[in-house]
Amino acid sequence: MNTIIKREVLGWIKALAFGLVITFICKQFIFVPSEVEGASMMPSLEDGDRMIVSKISEIQRFDQVMFRAPDADENYVKRVIGLPGDTLEMKNDTLYVNGEVRNEPYLKTHKEKLIPNQRLTEDFTLIELTNEKTVPEGYLFVLGDNRLISKDSRYFGLIPIESVVGKVEFRIWPLNNIGATK
Repeated sequence: MNTIIKREVLGWIKALAFGLVITFICKQFIFVPSEVEGASMMPSLEDGDRMIVSKISEIQRFDQVMFRAPDADENYVKRVIGLPGDTLEMKNDTLYVNGEVRNEPYLKTHKEKLIPNQRLTEDFTLIELTNEKTVPEGYLFVLGDNRLISKDSRYFGLIPIESVVGKVEFRIWPLNNIGATK
């Protein structure tokens, strides 16, 4: 009887250890769960939303990424606007990337709430903000979706790609908004 109990306990210990090792490997190399803090990405992501951040996804323009904040001891979530080699300009609330108008549909809700002649995003050029003509290799230019309150590359400059934790892929909370992020 003692032998059966010992085998059962040993089996459970092995299963738990295996589960812990798999969890550790996934969190270190594949994905990490995280929580949104603040309103800078509203309405795309709201304060308290829980999400899955992929550490292995390729980052493209307009992806939402989580990165180590350059001005605080925390992580920020923002949207990638400029990739290495890009020129950027915001003029009359219109984004120009490499001289071409780029539509930002994720800003529609905010723009609808503006009073006449109010702008969601003030005019800027990349060179005015960063003293760079183009986004340098190894860096990204990021903006929050809630442009009126977001602390982003307009304030702290370009972010090193090495500071990116990963790409926001999936919202897991609240349940009524569960699904892939846009």
